[in-house]
Amino acid sequence: MLVPISGDGNFALAVLVVLTAMSLLDAPAYDPVKERRQKIKIAAIIGVAIVAVSLIYLNRDWPEKRIVDNFFAALEKQDYKTAYGIWMHDPNWQQHPEKYTRYPYNEFYNDWGPGGEWGIVRSHRILGALHPSGGSGVVVVVEVNGRAEPARIWVEKSDKTLSFSPY
Repeated sequence: MLVPISGDGNFALAVLVVLTAMSLLDAPAYDPVKERRQKIKIAAIIGVAIVAVSLIYLNRDWPEKRIVDNFFAALEKQDYKTAYGIWMHDPNWQQHPEKYTRYPYNEFYNDWGPGGEWGIVRSHRILGALHPSGGSGVVVVVEVNGRAEPARIWVEKSDKTLSFSPY
């Protein structure tokens, strides 16, 4: 609204903003279609969030399971040097084998080669993963060659090295 303001003989125009309070009688008409769309949108957002959180939770061990799956796939191909590289998380382990004196390749071959506890690995299936309380890694449980007793492989989360599970 334009209002003339007087002052020492000159007229000026100013904008006067008048704020009026809205009463219940001035409220917009209820639109049930708009209300239903808003409820559907909120429900969809909540549903998508629940599905996303569930997928993240269920796949939290995917990297560790994938490493163990690659390890057993190498054993199935009888590629023990690649399997040892996966076990130590060092594909170039042959260039510096002195770094791995705690579990050298010949001991690894005795454990996982044809004369080891599991024999020649012909098949494997990842059964799941366990999180021991207070542990710094994940125990991946694997069915090997259809045996009733599964293999339990420890995957250290910090450096992705494998070892025999202490659990």
